Amino acid sequence: MSRDARIPPSPSAEDYARQLEANGDEAEFERDEPFALFGDWLALARERELNDANAVALATADATGLPDCRMVLLKDFDARGFVFYSNAESAKGRQLAENPQAALLFHWKSLRRQVRARGQVEAVTAEEADAYFASRAREARIGAWASDQSRPLPARFALEKRVAEYGLRFGLGEVPRPPHWTGWRLMPEQIEFWRDRPFRLHDRLQFVRAGAGWTRSRLYP
Repeated sequence: MSRDARIPPSPSAEDYARQLEANGDEAEFERDEPFALFGDWLALARERELNDANAVALATADATGLPDCRMVLLKDFDARGFVFYSNAESAKGRQLAENPQAALLFHWKSLRRQVRARGQVEAVTAEEADAYFASRAREARIGAWASDQSRPLPARFALEKRVAEYGLRFGLGEVPRPPHWTGWRLMPEQIEFWRDRPFRLHDRLQFVRAGAGWTRSRLYP
């Protein structure tokens, strides 16, 4: 059976040895709560990943249950959950309004590690959304007003024209947060940490919410 040359071959013995060296610390999987471990992995990803260590796949579903998925950027996290921002009138925003639960997947290719989380989603407070929006570059804030996200765009020029119009509207003054732009917090009921190990015998550590704490278990790969 011929194999498409564009698909990489299976790992060699040397590849497996490097994987064990990078992901063989057993102490990492002795944590009793997930967020400190996530913070350590995110910090390492920021050192190793070339671009957007905080990029995460966000999976949602509409009212009929049809799933959807796209990349967003994590902008905050704490013991309450993971925060991201967008246009509430976008496809993701409409889906979260219809079905306020979602899943996240962080994939740090350079580290050969993943983190998955899923749970209910709630909107952040207006104060949180205002604070983050104010931290964005001015041009990005104007873009949030100009873009009818996920709606049909007749031509690139139409978007550029709207950007220019809003630029003139706000002039040199402050660019406030649009009423349709906000953030969401995914409050995880489950968080799973995955790291690559030789011969596909990977490590999986799952945390499940239990009242104010977590239960922890290892899973077969």
